[in-house]
Amino acid sequence: MKEQNSLTDLLAVMAKLRDPQSGCPWDLKQDFKSIVPHTLEEAYEVADCIERGDFSELKTELGDLLFQVVFYAQLAKEQGLFDFDDVVSVLNDKLIRRHPHVFADKHALTDTQVAQQWHQIKAQERQDKHTGEASSLWLDIPANLPALSKAKKIQQRVAELGFDWPTYHGALDKVAEEVDEVKEALAVDPYSDHSAEEIGDLLFATVNVARHIKRDPEQLLRSANDKFSSRFQKVQAYLQAKGQSLDTASLEEMDAAWEAIKKQP
Repeated sequence: MKEQNSLTDLLAVMAKLRDPQSGCPWDLKQDFKSIVPHTLEEAYEVADCIERGDFSELKTELGDLLFQVVFYAQLAKEQGLFDFDDVVSVLNDKLIRRHPHVFADKHALTDTQVAQQWHQIKAQERQDKHTGEASSLWLDIPANLPALSKAKKIQQRVAELGFDWPTYHGALDKVAEEVDEVKEALAVDPYSDHSAEEIGDLLFATVNVARHIKRDPEQLLRSANDKFSSRFQKVQAYLQAKGQSLDTASLEEMDAAWEAIKKQP
């Protein structure tokens, strides 16, 4: 009962913020497009909390992300498009439809069988949604997804159609092939469009390896960014302890500090 009241209160707060007479000037200025950057930022802040294991802060960030959904629903309600209840209704219907082994036939399935069933249901949904359209294969992949995430989505889509290596070995061999092609292009002209294209192919192939080992490439790169940043800060501290700085140290000295930090437990 408390949860229901809490959600009702949240929707009432959102409506008050958008009240034309007494609402918040900033909230009243917003529209669907203007909120998108905030939604993306809040989603990344949720991911950051989870990756850092900061579950006390996660509660706050999840609330901020939920507020984004409530904001969109309020805007839609004002325009007569739909409301929050419609959002929940569509979500419930979709979850039940995509989990027939839980809500319908109740047959026990393995993880692999569940994944296959999920892809089949989504494929049927796409077909029903885009019937008669010439190029429906990519239509439900958001154009503004981060490039690594979009690459993974594209690869998953063609894998569902059977265009895929059976194991990560084929994907890894493709990375080695792309590395050779990058080397060849750079040897001719490192600043050419062809070199840039080959580097893009290498990134795409690397995403495929991550997908095959059940890892999210966007998350892997974020982790790599964090690891590098943390290690380089230690390089800075290492040099400072020796009376040096990043501004005065040579490349050889910074590299030596880097290797020393790598050997630390």
